[in-house]
Amino acid sequence: MPPAPTSSAVNGDWLIRGRDGRLCAYAFGPRGDTVECRTERFPGGPWTAPRVVGGDQRVHPLLAVGQGADTYVHLVSWRPTVPGESGLVHATHFQPHLAALDWSPLGHPNKKGDRTGVPAVTVDAEGRAHVFVPNRGGGVSMRGQKEKGGWGPWRDLKGKDVKGPLAVTTAASGRVVAYAATPDALLRWRQEGPGTVPVLDEPLPARARPGTLRALATSAEHTTLFFTDEQGDVRAWRGEEEPVRVLPAAGPGPVTAVRCELDGHDCTLLAQRAESGRIAFAAYPTELESAGAWWTESGPALPVDARIALGEDAAGRVVAASFVPGTDDLRLTHRKDEPGLALQAWQQAATSG
Repeated sequence: MPPAPTSSAVNGDWLIRGRDGRLCAYAFGPRGDTVECRTERFPGGPWTAPRVVGGDQRVHPLLAVGQGADTYVHLVSWRPTVPGESGLVHATHFQPHLAALDWSPLGHPNKKGDRTGVPAVTVDAEGRAHVFVPNRGGGVSMRGQKEKGGWGPWRDLKGKDVKGPLAVTTAASGRVVAYAATPDALLRWRQEGPGTVPVLDEPLPARARPGTLRALATSAEHTTLFFTDEQGDVRAWRGEEEPVRVLPAAGPGPVTAVRCELDGHDCTLLAQRAESGRIAFAAYPTELESAGAWWTESGPALPVDARIALGEDAAGRVVAASFVPGTDDLRLTHRKDEPGLALQAWQQAATSG
């Protein structure tokens, strides 16, 4: 049985862009028992003060964030129920400047008990959220929204000895894909059709450092899993072939990744907190790891628990953000309007009103 996580964790893209182009950032409040969001008052403008989402219920500091093609954001966390036990809860945030729905219960993958791991959530082409979480048996369980509302049952997707947070994404086809690491293998589950239960592929004998998995849809045919291997190299795996080396990891944590256009080319941009504490960036043509990539560090040194996010703003420019848990220290930088990956100076998100 996996131990119940005790430290704060956010799984997914915590910096999102809403339908109206405003950026929104999700984080835990100073006490670690509520989820807060901050939003641009207008695209590129000052930010609102943090406000609680999900209602008055207190939650554990474990959060999953996922956004569908409809731009709706799905949030999943654990909340305490009775002493020593917890249950998963879900909330939908339709637009960043509006209030999110209150937390609603999802239950427990093993019916009852304490937290079993960090949840993960992704959204299929039909706008249905799929929640994944390690279960008490060391495998993975999933619960998905039904086409006409409500939720289907908890499904045991099997697996064994899963370590660390899962990585989930939705392919260009709209089908959901989930990844997990065990001490000796990488696991991948894929939907075979709309609304179907994801099926476990043959495990890949490969060792990934726990907590370093990141999944991204990289083409019409593929999703790519990024992870750090035991030798300290970031690798990319698309399922059909052996994992490909990208470059040495800049630091011990996971990379974050976004697919974007740089100088007219389809590129994948990676970011990671480096050993120096600064944020390191690397870009290369999407799915062409053989082209080579190298890190360039930017910004001030950050604490080891700082979180990093990548996205695009309303103008389509790459935007990077960092956040230090337990503080209001949200900082952002945008790509300059010039060739290459030159970034503007990092600025603390200014609050207005």
